[in-house]
Amino acid sequence: MESSDLAQLVTLDALLTEESVSGAARRLGLSTPAVSHALARLRERFDDPLLVRAGRTMVLTPRALALRPAVRDAVTVAARVFTRPEPFDPARLSRTFALSATDYVLVVVGPALEARVRAGAPGLDLRFVPNAVDDAERLRRGETDLAVGIYGELPPELRTRVLLTDRLVCVVREGHPRVGRRLGLDAFVRLDHVQVAPRGQPGGYLDDALAERGLARRVVRAVPYFQVALAMVAASDDVLTVSERIARALAPGLGLRIVEPPLPLAPFALSMVWHPRFDADAAHAWLRERLVDAASEVAPVRHEGARRRLDAGEAGRRRRPRR
Repeated sequence: MESSDLAQLVTLDALLTEESVSGAARRLGLSTPAVSHALARLRERFDDPLLVRAGRTMVLTPRALALRPAVRDAVTVAARVFTRPEPFDPARLSRTFALSATDYVLVVVGPALEARVRAGAPGLDLRFVPNAVDDAERLRRGETDLAVGIYGELPPELRTRVLLTDRLVCVVREGHPRVGRRLGLDAFVRLDHVQVAPRGQPGGYLDDALAERGLARRVVRAVPYFQVALAMVAASDDVLTVSERIARALAPGLGLRIVEPPLPLAPFALSMVWHPRFDADAAHAWLRERLVDAASEVAPVRHEGARRRLDAGEAGRRRRPRR
């Protein structure tokens, strides 16, 4: 549709509504001759007189009567495009957002986020889906609206903001026969390990740190969920290296004990990522700020030197020795 088409549509709507050239002119703020010329062009375009004189008034032709509701609807829809939106009110929001996140996010940040969303925007629906290797592409394609996780390299146009930082600890069951108050590196390597792999990829930052020392561990179970991994360790003599915040939240109820890792491991940063199409979206921005507020409540202290990437790509993939 060209701009002239839209102008003709608005003029036609005024003519069909007022059923008068002079009335349409007043409605449009134009001169009567200008609207009369516009009517002539419309008659030619539709091959129909549209308005015909009946005594001292004018009446619509059958074609004009048939056009009137469709023209009114079209002008109404077009007007909405240029109408300034009403001030944003989260309490009146009725919308669904899809978020990529792990159960770590739901356990650690979820309750604080829930309290804010339910109180501030009860009509906002949140649909959580697991993190995946193509989180960035899903954001680009609009399949998800927000992703929360540990990300390294991302497409340059995506926006990121750190929510919180955390560090890694080791977890074993209470009464573990081979782990005392402290866990040595040799004993750590000899244990069977459970690994949390949210995106399904084996190896990672811990394996690289061990490889730098000429060591390797045996991962007997790799699962995508933190809560499942913790439950597995509670029912076995395996060890799990996991984020401290979720360990402290769930370990007591599972009969687990937290011990310090036997080698230095860098803290990490958990970030939210979104596509710039949502930068000016008031509802999306409101949800982002609630996530920031929730994370600040549950994790007010930041770890120094926290990395945004903790996987095999942090220091480059290395060949790992066989045990």
